[in-house]
Amino acid sequence: MSETRSGALPLTGGCNCGAVRFEVRAPFETAGYCHCVRCQRRSGCASSPGGMVSAAQFAVVAGADVVATWRPEGGKPKSFCARCGGHLFSGDPHGGAEETIGVRLGALDGDPGIRPQWHQWVASAPAWEPLPDDGLPRFDGPRPR
Repeated sequence: MSETRSGALPLTGGCNCGAVRFEVRAPFETAGYCHCVRCQRRSGCASSPGGMVSAAQFAVVAGADVVATWRPEGGKPKSFCARCGGHLFSGDPHGGAEETIGVRLGALDGDPGIRPQWHQWVASAPAWEPLPDDGLPRFDGPRPR
């Protein structure tokens, strides 16, 4: 697995078992923490950090046949490795330039070149994990676009 230098493009990443590999071919537009119940249950954590990029700048380069996708009612598709369960991205990578992909920062090989800039769905944050006093903007629901 190659190590990405501080935001050098393309950014590479993949799942825990290595079956799925992807590339992010442009800098992330923004990044933040999602505290929604879906992210909590998918990750087993209080929040999920993700970076946003246009679908046109994202590609699964290996293992597309083992990418499984859950399509929740009223939400973006959530994709993961069907072999190891590693969370990879949300959104439809074939959705065109207007589609935004939310890449799980923990699935990247190295430094994403961006730091989380906001918290969204803080109304759903669990009581057992207080939100950090990090000065980032907080949104009770989805972050305004």
